[in-house]
Amino acid sequence: MTAPTPAPGETATAPGGPRRPRRRAPRRTGAPLPLLVPAVIGLAFLALPLVALLIRAPWRSMPTLLTSTEVWEALRLSLLCATGATAVSLVLGVPLAWLLARVEFPGRGLVRALVTLPLVLPPVVGGVALLMALGRNGVVGRWLDAWFGVTLPFTTTGVVVAEAFVAMPFLVVSVEGTLRAADPRYEEAATTLGASRFTAFRRVTLPMIMPGIAAGAVLAWARALGEFGATITFAGNFPGRTQTMPLAVYLALQSDPEAAIALSLVLLAVSIAVLAGLRDRWMTAS
Repeated sequence: MTAPTPAPGETATAPGGPRRPRRRAPRRTGAPLPLLVPAVIGLAFLALPLVALLIRAPWRSMPTLLTSTEVWEALRLSLLCATGATAVSLVLGVPLAWLLARVEFPGRGLVRALVTLPLVLPPVVGGVALLMALGRNGVVGRWLDAWFGVTLPFTTTGVVVAEAFVAMPFLVVSVEGTLRAADPRYEEAATTLGASRFTAFRRVTLPMIMPGIAAGAVLAWARALGEFGATITFAGNFPGRTQTMPLAVYLALQSDPEAAIALSLVLLAVSIAVLAGLRDRWMTAS
């Protein structure tokens, strides 16, 4: 009588002898040529422009270019406005993400679509939409000007508004995903012990989702720092007032290409730092 064949992953047993581990088939790591070739071409397509930027960079004159008054002013304004836009996104976006993740209401799918629309909307279209809404003759802007004397277009505050418009969806999507992964029973337990919904959110939920909030805030900050289309459409390009780093790159490219490359390298370094900071959340080790 023959011994039964062991199932996959089990050990083979010799009659009357010790159990011997079954050899596993070696895992194939090679890639088929029809997939390898377009993959390599795609990698080269994405990496070549960045490599060219590094090759053509004026490294010798880089300190002089990066210490000019115009560059520092644009960098200061970019950091200030990106931080302000991130703060606005946190104050408004975290409650919005909680609403989408925890509350059932009619039209929630439509609200989620509206929230994520700026992710795919051309930034210039977003700037035009902001002008129609918050401009001096806009739907809301006319009342802001008449009642409070507040004018947003072509001001530093307008830069913050434009950057928050395009950056907030990144934070909302990140926080909503974290909330959906968190167990809502902790909130329910807190409410059954007498805590209000807001207290349960503040004392229980918020600490649990803090990593998702941090990741969303970093993504929103990086997106705000690199915003161009909505900013130039809604806030203009005035040095010292609305000219951020991307706008300075665009202006320098027409008159001083070396300065444009230097500014681009600064933004590239920031992007790499953001990816490095988020590697544990968005990347997995093989």
